[in-house]
Amino acid sequence: MTETRTTGDLAGSGREERIEERIEAAIAALDLQRKVRLLTGAALFSLWPEPAIGLAGLRLSDGPTGVRGDTFTGGRITALLPNATLLAQHWDTGVAGRVGALLAEEAAAQQVHVVLGPTINLHRTPLGGRLFEAFSEDPLLTGALAAGYVAGLQEQGIAATPKHYLANESETERTTVNSVLDERTLREVYLLPFEMVVDDAGAWAVMASYNRINGVTATEHTELLNGLLKEEWGFDGLVVSDWFATTSTAASANGGLDLVMPGPGGPWEDHLVAAVRAGEVAESTVDDHVRRLLRLADRVGAFGEHRSWPPVSPAPDGPERRDQLRRLAAGGMTVLTNRSGALPLAADTGRVVVIGRHATETIAQGGGSAQVRPPHVVSVAEGLTEALGADRVTVVDGVEVRNRPLAAPLRALRDPETGLPGIRMVARDAAGTVLESRHVGWTETVTGEGGAADDAASIELTAEVVLGEPTRMQIGVRGAGEWTLTGPGVHETVQLPSGEGPGEDILAPPVWTTTADLEPGARITAELRGESRLRLLGLVARPAPPPPAEAIAAAAAAAGDADVAVVVVGLTEEQETEGVDKTTLAMPGEQDALVAAVAAAARRTVVVVNAATPVLMPWLDHVDAVLWAGLPGQEAGAAVAAALLGEVEPAGRLVTTFPARDGDGPAWSTAPRDGELPYTEGTAVGYRGWDASGRRPLFWFGHGLGYTTWEYGAGEVVSGHDTDGTDGTVAAVRVELANTGDRPGRETVQAYLRPADPAEPVRLIGWAAAHLAPGERSRVEVRCDPRAQRVWDADAGRWRALPPGGTVLIARGLGDVRVTLPTSRPPE
Repeated sequence: MTETRTTGDLAGSGREERIEERIEAAIAALDLQRKVRLLTGAALFSLWPEPAIGLAGLRLSDGPTGVRGDTFTGGRITALLPNATLLAQHWDTGVAGRVGALLAEEAAAQQVHVVLGPTINLHRTPLGGRLFEAFSEDPLLTGALAAGYVAGLQEQGIAATPKHYLANESETERTTVNSVLDERTLREVYLLPFEMVVDDAGAWAVMASYNRINGVTATEHTELLNGLLKEEWGFDGLVVSDWFATTSTAASANGGLDLVMPGPGGPWEDHLVAAVRAGEVAESTVDDHVRRLLRLADRVGAFGEHRSWPPVSPAPDGPERRDQLRRLAAGGMTVLTNRSGALPLAADTGRVVVIGRHATETIAQGGGSAQVRPPHVVSVAEGLTEALGADRVTVVDGVEVRNRPLAAPLRALRDPETGLPGIRMVARDAAGTVLESRHVGWTETVTGEGGAADDAASIELTAEVVLGEPTRMQIGVRGAGEWTLTGPGVHETVQLPSGEGPGEDILAPPVWTTTADLEPGARITAELRGESRLRLLGLVARPAPPPPAEAIAAAAAAAGDADVAVVVVGLTEEQETEGVDKTTLAMPGEQDALVAAVAAAARRTVVVVNAATPVLMPWLDHVDAVLWAGLPGQEAGAAVAAALLGEVEPAGRLVTTFPARDGDGPAWSTAPRDGELPYTEGTAVGYRGWDASGRRPLFWFGHGLGYTTWEYGAGEVVSGHDTDGTDGTVAAVRVELANTGDRPGRETVQAYLRPADPAEPVRLIGWAAAHLAPGERSRVEVRCDPRAQRVWDADAGRWRALPPGGTVLIARGLGDVRVTLPTSRPPE
């Protein structure tokens, strides 16, 4: 794991003492109103400055897989990284640290002080809509990777914000749901990643979630915020609310929340001043919130001596950044099956047909607040065509995969006044007077963030459709409100409903479309009437999809004429998104039928799955290989090509257990009953529960084949008694490892503990990577974490060691255990 400075390391330094003195002096210099003003955002993603005490305004940005900046949509073009599960599939804390450092560069380029990530909730059920943002189903793996990520950011002076604290593993009723779980499960599973980012990386901020935990709202949870996080763990950083999550004044201020976002307005500001004066909140409590805010500001260079920003940063579309992102994506991809050495594709592979809507419209990122505006997204079709040559690659569209089309790609529309890619937005008052007319360098925009459009009675979006020939198009609008769409042969008025939760009109805007035959340069205009508010607005324009039977027949015919068929299928932002959980693991549309038809017609079929979370694979036994590609970011197609051709070994290991059918696994439904979601599986989450049930999943957590074969030899266990004499935990395991294939490879050696007590689930306790050439042997040591080998005694209110005994499993995932050893602890 990356070595970092913890909060405790800093506390005793002379510099830290001087900073604390300066913070106390600043607090003393402010009256109550000015102190309270600092504790609510100044805008959607910024905080108030206070020049009198040397405090600059901090800028925050969403950022698990890219730094968008201080706007929700549009804004600066920035690098789009692979999604969190794909990065986690490296099982490498060093990679996580490099990702944090890369994001710090992206943040500094935009003068952003605080990145709102990583997401370290767990993959409790595969239906969770936001799992693509989170690392894994295992608390130890999640915590270790998160600590590396946080350290990588903070070593560059950019704050990380691990989120969402706590028990926020699903999106259904996310703002009100009560997550019900016992104290032991909280401690051993869901708190562990947060404990690790505090202890191992000294996180400077933590974000409190929307939900309730055992009946108490997260932003008011004094036991978890004040008692555990701040007092027991010694966290001296800032607790910030999720956006619009705070609904109380005194309860949240007393409960341990330090900063309410966004602003201005909200439940603090004047309300908190009044609560202090009424004796409901002590002014010393306000002082502590300000103290933590100023401490964060100092750490990011916004208090006292302000930081300098780099004049030049790596360009998001420059060769350095593109190569970094391509390798990060390709190296984390996972080979799920590979019959008869179908992969990697040989350099002299003949004719290749690339099939599927995901091949031409590759999904690079999930939906919601994690989205950024990348410089480009390389599709799989483009990546393989570039790698193999246009003379060897044929591209065939697949079946429709969306119910709600996205806004048009930038290349599809142009501003009719300037001719630039994008749209024209015109805002008018009730009398029809133009308040603002401007070019939008994107095909959607957000209102309600400030500007002339916020006072408009109507907003008009206009664009010309960029076509090379007459085309039957699907055109329409995205966004809540009353719209009138006008175009060739089209004049229709529709009412699109608003979402229910905070921010839903941005995160999941409603969509309406119709079909029209358009000539090149055809103009479409959409007028929205009514009061302005915070919402996402956009235009839809794309070729009308063919009927499924027609698309499948064309794909099968093309597959029969090729040497290799590469079928690209997966999920979209409709399934993998903030605000919505899935109801099935089946892929949308007729994608399964498409794969089955291609496999029946092709000589060799390789399936690339463009999704971050498990899908059903009814065709698995009929295809030659499956590459799990995740959501690969802006270099998606180039990374898939590098993985398929073996330029970069896709050595990833799964971070989630894949069920074979809907309903399987220790936890399934995300739907609360009467507002409550009980975590009935307790500590047996993910692979732990699968192992206890005796049932086999489709693919185990930790599974991945890579491109070579491995032989495991003799192993041994090193106990805690052998290292420091204090306890009998497993300190390390060692095993002989040999690369028995004909290619160099990376192996992830995994160590699991199966406790002697059958009531205790198996658990991951450590892992290590080995890079070996063909025929090379090595003795690999896996250091094991004692935090995964303890039990919370709720009655005594303390940790205790697991009972002695049990076995250690050295494995390539629990579906492929290679060595079984007794722990060195003698039974009682």
